[in-house]
Amino acid sequence: MLVLRKHPDVIVVGSGITGAACAEALTRRGLRVAVLDRGPLASGTTACGEGNLLVSDKPPGPELALAQASLRRWPRLLAALADELGPGAACEYEPKGGLVVATGPEEAGALTEFAAAQRAAGVTARALTPAEAADREPGLTPEVRGAVFYPEDAQLQPVLAATALLAAVRARGGEVRTGVEAVGVDRTGDRVTGLVTRAGTIPCGAVVSACGPWTATFAAAAGAPLPVLPRRGVILVTAPLPPGTVRHKVYDAGYVGAVGSDDADLRTSTVVESTRAGTVLIGSSRQRAGFDDTVRIDVLRRLARRAAVLFPGLRNVPVMRAYGGFRPYTPDHLPVIGEDPRRPGLWHATGHEGAGIGLAAATGELLAELYAGERPHLDPEPFRVDRPGLEEPPCPQ
Repeated sequence: MLVLRKHPDVIVVGSGITGAACAEALTRRGLRVAVLDRGPLASGTTACGEGNLLVSDKPPGPELALAQASLRRWPRLLAALADELGPGAACEYEPKGGLVVATGPEEAGALTEFAAAQRAAGVTARALTPAEAADREPGLTPEVRGAVFYPEDAQLQPVLAATALLAAVRARGGEVRTGVEAVGVDRTGDRVTGLVTRAGTIPCGAVVSACGPWTATFAAAAGAPLPVLPRRGVILVTAPLPPGTVRHKVYDAGYVGAVGSDDADLRTSTVVESTRAGTVLIGSSRQRAGFDDTVRIDVLRRLARRAAVLFPGLRNVPVMRAYGGFRPYTPDHLPVIGEDPRRPGLWHATGHEGAGIGLAAATGELLAELYAGERPHLDPEPFRVDRPGLEEPPCPQ
């Protein structure tokens, strides 16, 4: 039987960066919070991410508004965590900017139009000539025909960020437990009054589902099914390279189309960026194939070849490893944030697909604002559970 030190106001299911951000925002408001995870902390989707905080890949709309709010919030949140926790809150935050490049005239034209629409929505997007792009990234292919620089794009180390958020939860009296599998909710009538785990039922005032790609299983068990499915991605990691080999997050103009695609089949685009350790991360791929985690050599080859086209100097660089993970996909490509009207007391913070690291700060704040009855800092309506397009969930995979 699982026993917590105190009766929690809220139990957050999932210790990834989204769950951690929700728990941090709730404890900051004085609520007693317990975070439970069946595995090690931040070991799911968060551990398989690149740590991107992006506005560059999002067209005008609700997700862009959430991203803009989150990118504004991340530096303030990280500074507050550093004040509260000291050096243990370091998350390798780098506001290095993003560079999107096009190698064909049609791509260049589409990129120019996309950036213009983003500027109208308040995004800083600076068009560059091929020569200016080469000045920012000397290793780029000379085939670049157009580029846009996004100074607001940034990067952090996602596991460090999640664990810093969870450390703040603990410091404020919250509990964080691993090895606890949630299998449903306890309720009185339709209202949720507890979380059912394999170790017993824990009474609480509310449950927040931050289960990421595994949302569909938990939501169905809670009597509130959601169409959140896993979308697999793979990343290559090179051996450490000299500083300045890749200076920004760089990706080709086809990346935006791959992110917004509804295809279940494999989609790839070129994404290249460095880490503080000197390694270079190479992506990206997207495929809906359930929870099949088979490493496909043909996908790795495709990613490597495309990266070498964008950065010819990478052609002979050794790859140390490859890793993959599952992103929580929704049919309309929008996260689900808020209370479930079918099960009052059940809250969702999920469905961010590959943008969860960047969107987590604003997601946690929005959920906590709604829970506390505060005026939300952005419109929550596009993310509600009962929006059109989420009424007919497919069977969980």
